[in-house]
Amino acid sequence: MSNVKAPRSLRFDAAMGSADDTGYSATKVSAVASLIAVASFSGAEAQQSSLPPVNVDAPLARPRPVTSKPTSDQVRARNALRRAARRSNQQAQQAPVPFPNAGGLPADRDRYADPAAPYKGDRLQASGKYPEPILNTPKSVTVLTKDVLEDKNATSLKSAILSTAGVTLGTGEGGNAFGDRFFIRGFDARNDIFIDGVRDAGVSVRENFFTEQVEILRGPGSSFAGRGTTGGAINIVTKQATTENSFYNMDTSFGTDRTKRVTLDVNQVISPTLAIRAGGLFQDAGVAGRSYVTDNRDGGFVAATWKPVDAVKISGNYIHTELTGIPDFGVPYYRPSTASTAGGPFPDFGVNRNNFYGFVNRDFFRTGQDIGTINAEVQVTPDLMLSNKIRESRSTQKYIGTLPESPTLAAGAPFTAYTLSANPQSRFQVTDVFANQTEATYKSVDGLGFKHTTTAGVEYDNERSSIDSFTGLASEITTGPSSFTGSGSLSGVSVFNPQYTNIPFTNSASLNGRPTKISIDTVSGYVMDSANYNDFVILNGGVRYDDYTIKTSGYGTVNGVANVFGQQQQDYGMPNFNLGLTLKPLPNGSVYAAYATSSNPVGAEFDGTSIQYGGIAPVLNGNPNQIFGPEKNKAIEVGTKWELFDRHLLVTAALFQTEKENARESMNVTAATATAACPYPAGTTGTVSCISAGAAYRIRGIDLGVGGKITDKWSVFGGLVLMQSEVTKSNIPPANTILYTSNVGLPLANVAHQSFSMLSKYQLTDMWEIGGQAVYRSRMYGGTFLAANQGTSIPSYWRFDAFAEAKIDKHWTMKLFVNNIFDKRYYDALYQSAAPFVLEAPGRAAYLVVSARY
Repeated sequence: MSNVKAPRSLRFDAAMGSADDTGYSATKVSAVASLIAVASFSGAEAQQSSLPPVNVDAPLARPRPVTSKPTSDQVRARNALRRAARRSNQQAQQAPVPFPNAGGLPADRDRYADPAAPYKGDRLQASGKYPEPILNTPKSVTVLTKDVLEDKNATSLKSAILSTAGVTLGTGEGGNAFGDRFFIRGFDARNDIFIDGVRDAGVSVRENFFTEQVEILRGPGSSFAGRGTTGGAINIVTKQATTENSFYNMDTSFGTDRTKRVTLDVNQVISPTLAIRAGGLFQDAGVAGRSYVTDNRDGGFVAATWKPVDAVKISGNYIHTELTGIPDFGVPYYRPSTASTAGGPFPDFGVNRNNFYGFVNRDFFRTGQDIGTINAEVQVTPDLMLSNKIRESRSTQKYIGTLPESPTLAAGAPFTAYTLSANPQSRFQVTDVFANQTEATYKSVDGLGFKHTTTAGVEYDNERSSIDSFTGLASEITTGPSSFTGSGSLSGVSVFNPQYTNIPFTNSASLNGRPTKISIDTVSGYVMDSANYNDFVILNGGVRYDDYTIKTSGYGTVNGVANVFGQQQQDYGMPNFNLGLTLKPLPNGSVYAAYATSSNPVGAEFDGTSIQYGGIAPVLNGNPNQIFGPEKNKAIEVGTKWELFDRHLLVTAALFQTEKENARESMNVTAATATAACPYPAGTTGTVSCISAGAAYRIRGIDLGVGGKITDKWSVFGGLVLMQSEVTKSNIPPANTILYTSNVGLPLANVAHQSFSMLSKYQLTDMWEIGGQAVYRSRMYGGTFLAANQGTSIPSYWRFDAFAEAKIDKHWTMKLFVNNIFDKRYYDALYQSAAPFVLEAPGRAAYLVVSARY
């Protein structure tokens, strides 16, 4: 028999031994085929050797096994594995980094955002208090990530917040400082601003050059954050040093509003366990559409991270900012003499929007912050983490500004002859804060299968503030206007053509030297738990108790006697709690319901010297302020959150209602108008201010949000908030209202009841991106003590911004912004009094930002 080789294809199949569709192994099929081949060749030889033929039957195919349809759990598990594999592949394709713990992502990324969709925040910074992803957190949360802040060109907290739905700006009523005064869901949040989870007490003006992301947590949250937080809280997440990689970033901006701005951000890896990060800021700028106003800024920060062993991490940072310039206290408001004529800001009635009503040789502002923080974390066991954060900070507010108030028109004079009083507003406030937070987070599993993350902590805060004012504000030269008063107020200033803007002042103003001093000591304890059952049912709840003591001392005038010294102390114990239930019908979605409480004690708004605006005044000459218990707030919220488009887009919707009880009100009384709620103190003459408690408010609405990527090239971030507000109870009698018979039934002041914002960006090519932003605010009403009872308002508006970005190479980019494209004249805030002024927003401005990344 001659040597016969099987065909190459058959030898290859036999070697592979793989399975085919019939269910047979390839080895068996190839062996049978070999026998057939051998038999064929052997048949030829059989004709010569008279051997009988060999017949081989072909194999029969086995029937395929019946497969059942995969369950929904199997589908979700399969999809999760596929997504994890894709993400692992994406990370593996990143450029190499010097240390194995680098993670394969840019070292200067936002640590809490989705790396594949940087407009989408995934987690909150406070991982102990909020251990679940935002998707599973039963609370409306808006996260302005690093990329969102950059594409908004938001260089300050104010510019970032005011382009976000559901947040409006207030002014400095009632002795409060002018600065970052925000209203969230209709309630004052000016002292509910936190930096890395520590309250930043005292109104300031905050820069963004050291900010990684901004978190807006909506709804009451005293169990999470302590006093206040009726409408919500704002947490600024700062940049931290990272051992992942060294980088060197620089951004240079030039603007048509005379802006020149440079920021630096450098991270240096010293070793695999130690890194240092430092940054700096320089800005010299004006304000578009406003004459004489300047906005100059300087600052720097340094941060360090050290991990001597895997179980210990020590980090810290120091931040310094200083903002200086000529302040803008707005434009006057036209109030017609007849109710049938609509009023409004004077620029809407023909006054030049650029008009400045201050004095460039007297007015100034300087806002500074120095913040030092050290945080230590120890992983005691795989399930137990201990941490301690210590903070010392100082904030200063120093300014003299001019309020354009009380416009008047002489009988028979033309409309263009309106004049106003240019009244000085001055302040020198120094706020010092020492805070220490000690926290333990423990992870466990109970007998029912719930995975618990339990956090318990104690916190001590000591806040101290000294509030003084300036005197000698009328130190003008002898050729100045004779109508200057000793306090520095000037009447007869033309509304249409302010004539005294550049008058010289020969002397500098000096401090009054009789400050009001405020001290708050708060000792707090809290426990909260999040229980997750198979990522299907998530329960969370928490309780917190704050032992709150406030002390005040200061000087005032009582019954015609000046410089009377008084002091006061009040103590409160404030328990609060929260409950939440989250159901997850699918891994990418959640439905939740939550209930929470909060408390506003007297003095909670730390910068205030007027009790009706959250401050507290000292007892003077035997006429004490009434001592009231904290205002009580409660809220319920139901909502849903979904991650769409391969889980790179987070869409949220919520219905909410917040109620405030035991709210404080103020009214002026005489002996004839005194009531049981506001008695007339014995020995008092004339008109006195009375504070009463027992009022109530309610606000309800819908909150919609979106953030992330719709496609690989299209990113969006925005929201829509629709609200209704109402005063449900008031002690102010009808005779003390201006235009209404009662405050009851009126909406709240300082609230834009409808607001919308949308930021969108599209990547045209690998080099070019274009984007824009639309912002809408509805009409906002003025009034005293929250009720919109003055008949004043600022109109609604739409504003549109646009930008284009060119990636020149992997290191350099150029971005062109145009803010307020159509040069819309609109207003940010309205003073609440009967003689208001309004804060005018900037006009159109263009900025070129050149960025280097190494």
